[in-house]
Amino acid sequence: MFSGPIPLVAVIVTYTLYLAADEVVIRRTIASLLPIGTDSAMILFGAAVLAVAYIGYELIHRLGVYLTVISGVLFLTTAMLLIVPIAVPAHAISEAHGQFAFSIFMATLTQATAWSLTFGPYVADYSRYLRPEVSTASTFWYTAMGNFLGASAIMCLGAYMASNYTQIAADPGVGIAALFGPAAPIVKVLIVLGVFQAGVMNLYSAFMSASTIFSGFNRYGHIGARAKFVIMAGVICLATVTAILTQNNFHRYFGDMLDVMVYVLVPWSAINLADYYFVRRGSYDIDDMFDPNGVYGRFHWPTIVIYGLSIAVEAPFARLSFCTGSIARTIGADIAWVPGLIVPAMLYCLIARPSTVRG
Repeated sequence: MFSGPIPLVAVIVTYTLYLAADEVVIRRTIASLLPIGTDSAMILFGAAVLAVAYIGYELIHRLGVYLTVISGVLFLTTAMLLIVPIAVPAHAISEAHGQFAFSIFMATLTQATAWSLTFGPYVADYSRYLRPEVSTASTFWYTAMGNFLGASAIMCLGAYMASNYTQIAADPGVGIAALFGPAAPIVKVLIVLGVFQAGVMNLYSAFMSASTIFSGFNRYGHIGARAKFVIMAGVICLATVTAILTQNNFHRYFGDMLDVMVYVLVPWSAINLADYYFVRRGSYDIDDMFDPNGVYGRFHWPTIVIYGLSIAVEAPFARLSFCTGSIARTIGADIAWVPGLIVPAMLYCLIARPSTVRG
């Protein structure tokens, strides 16, 4: 098993960026509903997310049942309006309408991969509350299908909108709501609620990862209410400041940081999946995971070397706004997650044995 503070820090950074992205995406929608500016809209959104995540977290789950159905109907209706552009103004249709862009396709695939991987902590946070009679197979397939539908359906619609309706994609909250004519204010509220739910869950999962660092590595048995508030407030303040400072060019910073998180998390996920399915086959001593002197030990250097090597292997395939690898430059797309998934899994299976792997 390959675990430690680095992946947890990466998760916290990723969810902080998701929170900032939520605020940037929804700021104009909120500002169009209330007599406030975009900066105030982001601060208000962050404060509301903090309050619900800290005080009324169970409420967001109950609300989520209804939002799932409403969001599904809204998604299908939006897709129909965009694919059969009856309500789309002519000036909103880009000149590239109907053309296939390989770079956009690969960018969408990479972001979908990132989206799926960063749902891992969600699974860890909530699967622990499942009833004992819930099977592993049910947990796997419900999670897998939820990830697949979320990553494929939403991302595909986003890519289609970005390549064909650039004006709508530039401000999706206001742009999508405008497609519904007189019902636009209601749609805006529903969009805000959907993003709000995601924000609460992002904040809570960032808090859970931070709590794991404190409890697991400092041997704290319990995170008190004051510490919980301080951690949550710190995360939401960092996200809000990031959103305000980078809002005019957020897509570049967000894209770079999210891609870096993919480069870090994909090899880590590959090693853990290989360990779970092919080496240990699901057999672990949970208590020893938090004991440096336990059966897994403090470090397993061969695994750490494989992890570092895998990140280095990704470099030629990587593409950031300020740096592009040689292979990524040749093919015009970022596919670093492909070798980042295959190479560490194969190498780990070659060196690992259930009786010898200690960390």
